[in-house]
Amino acid sequence: MIKVTLPDGSVKEVAKGTNSLDIAKSISEGLARKVLAAEINGEIWDLNRSLNNDVSLKLLTFQDDGGKSTLWHSSAHIMAEALEFYYPGINLAIGPAIENGFYYDVDFKNYSITEKDLEKIEKKIIELAREKNTFERKEISKKDALDYFKNKKDPYKLELLNDLDDGSITFYTQGKFTDLCKGPHLPNTGYIKSVKLLNIAGAYWRGDENNQQLTRIYGITFEKQKDLNLYLERLEEAKKRDHRKIGKELELFTFSEKVGLGLPLWLPKGTELKDRLMNFLKKAQTSSGYLPVSTPHIGHKDLYVCSGHYEKYGADSFQSIKTPNEGEEFLLKPMNCPHHCEIYNASPKSYKDLPLRLAEFGTVYRYEQSGELHGLTRVRGFTQDDAHIFCRPDQLEEEFIKVIDLVLYVFKALKFEDFVAQVSLRDPKDQKKYIGSDENWDKAEQAIIKAANKKGLKTVIEYGEAAFYGPKLDFMVKDALNRSWQLGTIQVDYNLPERFKLEYTGSDNQKHRPVMIHRAPFGSMERFIALLIEHTAGKFPLWLNPEQFIILPLSEQFNDYALEVLKLLKNYDIRGLVDLRGEKIGRKIRDAELNKIPFMLIVGEKETKQKEISVRQQGEGDLGSFKINDFVKLINDKIDLDFKDLKI
Repeated sequence: MIKVTLPDGSVKEVAKGTNSLDIAKSISEGLARKVLAAEINGEIWDLNRSLNNDVSLKLLTFQDDGGKSTLWHSSAHIMAEALEFYYPGINLAIGPAIENGFYYDVDFKNYSITEKDLEKIEKKIIELAREKNTFERKEISKKDALDYFKNKKDPYKLELLNDLDDGSITFYTQGKFTDLCKGPHLPNTGYIKSVKLLNIAGAYWRGDENNQQLTRIYGITFEKQKDLNLYLERLEEAKKRDHRKIGKELELFTFSEKVGLGLPLWLPKGTELKDRLMNFLKKAQTSSGYLPVSTPHIGHKDLYVCSGHYEKYGADSFQSIKTPNEGEEFLLKPMNCPHHCEIYNASPKSYKDLPLRLAEFGTVYRYEQSGELHGLTRVRGFTQDDAHIFCRPDQLEEEFIKVIDLVLYVFKALKFEDFVAQVSLRDPKDQKKYIGSDENWDKAEQAIIKAANKKGLKTVIEYGEAAFYGPKLDFMVKDALNRSWQLGTIQVDYNLPERFKLEYTGSDNQKHRPVMIHRAPFGSMERFIALLIEHTAGKFPLWLNPEQFIILPLSEQFNDYALEVLKLLKNYDIRGLVDLRGEKIGRKIRDAELNKIPFMLIVGEKETKQKEISVRQQGEGDLGSFKINDFVKLINDKIDLDFKDLKI
């Protein structure tokens, strides 16, 4: 007999060789019908894989990330089987689960495939699913695996096998299809009841544009048709909210091939929006004791060699900038932190000088392949709301908690109420990606976990998501469409202070090393604004909106009064414009609604005589006649309401 510990702490004794599905059935038949995979000692397993030792067990349904990924990874295999049915001889590359669904990268050789072909592939997937073929896991030697794919003439699988160790290789087979895969998978194909293949795209093998370009087919599956229908409805809503579409309609930003791919150009309204967000945070930072700094867009190569960024970003970065001086090289800065370390080093520091909080809205540059670029969410140049706190070890917890408070202040002001704090730690299986000693990493990780617990944050732990120089606390925010975005981040770093030999004189008159906290509540201005656009569908909070009102004269004879009202309102720092077009009032109102301007101020003969305005609120209709001062009060009261009970 073996002992199985469940999440509630209860222990089941079962026969050796029992699988997780058997245990689910012993709890309840209803649970057994819902469960998709099992988390065994923190690792996700097939439900039908035998248990031979004492384990901790968590049964995973579609409500769990591990359950979703198992369903979708299994679906990728079924799609691959369908593709081989219609296109024999194709070469398959990789087919992982992703955040929403799955994809498979395929070399179709001489076949051509278009969006029109997706429907027949969908039908085949459902046909194969209904066969309820078992996903069979088989451990296989490296030699046998190589022989199998040599016989199949599959170069991509052979290349993947070269990176795997003998004794760690598994195949999965369902029906007539076998794939190289570590799993896990569903018990059988019958769990999949609905499918939608979403689109076809190009993708380079292993993300390297020097390699073969493959065809990537994206899809998603569900256990119920109604869930697919709901997802497709959300997808349509997401298209309507696409920040690229709304950004163009509202004239916020643009891109130019002449300027360069991935380099956004902020138009006047977008600049106003970005500046107001920055000023909002600057005000909060100033009251929290941050000092503003400013650093160049480039730095000497030696700076980034010292920080470790050259090693990590050098190969994927922009080419160096060479000067007439032989051997002198500069790089576009990928991070602001090395510059801030040098600011710290500009003068001697005492323990009394700490914490030192340096803040900068600094633009950084990282090369992204053209195929990876996507509106404002994936760019080559972006502005970070960056700050670095240099503190004594005994100040670390307090400072970290203060940063959490600042992030929560930002989220509350912008009404991001649904979020999870992700504790991002090192990948325990691949520590070559990171710099610094185990001791420093352990101290940093414990500091983050302790601070998050002290604040009572809802947390999840993700291994392999740490920065190369330290662990971090990432805030995963849900938007109006229930999509998760990584926004604010806080990182604890013992390593850069060592690399830059940062010091302070302690109360004992000895030299000590400070601890460094990296933080960015927005993350990057570009990505944050993209999220904000899609979350609000372009209906920004009143305090943030670039245009809070528009004045609509009923005819040209009231233009002078409209301009007089505009001048008066600008004196109260209320932002807006006048529509002086010779259009009918109905058209002006419709255009203002489409441009998502919060208030329309209509002026005609009555309003001119009485020195009033007729106020219409976007999406709500007429509010009646107002004196100018009363309208100003209305605006200010609504803004005050947004900031009610907001404290850092």
